[in-house]
Amino acid sequence: MKPAAVDYVRAESVAQVLDLLADAEDARVIAGGQSLITMMNLRLARPRLLVDITGLAELARTFDDGDSMILGALVRQRSLETDPLLTHRLPLAADAVRHTGHVAIRNRGTLGGTLAHADPSGELPLVALVCDATLYLESRDRGRREVRAGDFFLSYYTADLAADELLTWVRIPVQPPGHGWGFTEHAQRHGEYGIAGAGALVTTDEQGRVTSVRAGLLHAADRPLLVSAEADVVGESPSPEAWSRIARSWVRAAEPVEDTDYVRAVAADALSTSLILAHDRAREERQ
Repeated sequence: MKPAAVDYVRAESVAQVLDLLADAEDARVIAGGQSLITMMNLRLARPRLLVDITGLAELARTFDDGDSMILGALVRQRSLETDPLLTHRLPLAADAVRHTGHVAIRNRGTLGGTLAHADPSGELPLVALVCDATLYLESRDRGRREVRAGDFFLSYYTADLAADELLTWVRIPVQPPGHGWGFTEHAQRHGEYGIAGAGALVTTDEQGRVTSVRAGLLHAADRPLLVSAEADVVGESPSPEAWSRIARSWVRAAEPVEDTDYVRAVAADALSTSLILAHDRAREERQ
C-alpha cells in the first residue's frame, strides 16, 4: 500500500512548526521518517499534514553541560554511535543504538523521533528511561514543559506528547566516576526486533560495592520497564551467579506480550549479562 493523500510543509523554524501544530487539524511531525512512513504506507497513520523538520539545524546540536549532555531532537541515531564526545559521555546509548535496525536506518533515524514513537521494543526509549533523561516539549500556546522519561512513555506507541507539542531537546545525565554500563539484546538476526533486551548502569565505591543501580527491559511491557531494586544490591559486590539470581527476580515484574518461560529466560539472561558488564566496568574504572 501507499500513503493516503497528505499536505506537506518543510518547516523553516521551530516557531513555524509550533504554529502549524497549533492551527492545523491532524498534523504530524516528520524527521527521519523511519517509523512514520511505514505506518503511513500501511494506512495505520493518515495525517492530513506532514510538517518536515529535517531542515532545522538548531535541533541537531549537542551541548556538554558538565553533569549531563543536552541533545537536540534531530541528532541522528548514527551520531550516538560514532561521535567521539557522545560515545565517551553516553556509552550506554552508543552500545544500545547499534542494535537499532541497520546503518542506513540509523543514518536517517533521529533521537527525538525514536522517543516520540514510544515503541516499547525500542533501544533508545529504554536508554532514556535507565539514564533518567529529561525531555523538553514545546507548544505555541503553553510554552515549554519538561517530562522525565519515566513519565513520558505511557503505553504502546503512546507518549505524554500533546498534538500541538514538539519534542525539542533531551537532557541525559552523565554517570559519575566509578560507573559502568551494559546493554544486551537477543534477536533472531541483528537489527531486527529483539526477543528481549536490557540496559543497566551500576556505580560502585572503591571496594567494588554497588552504590547505585538502574536497570530496565525492552519488549517486556507496554513501555520500557525499569525493574531494578537498589535495596537488593546496594552495599554488596554480587558475583556473576548472584547477579543472575537477582536478574531472574527482577524479571518477574515484566509483562511481555508473549509471556512464556522462554521469553522470561531470555530476558533474565539479557538483564544478568548487562548487570555483570556494568558492574565489571564500574570496578575497572575504579582501578
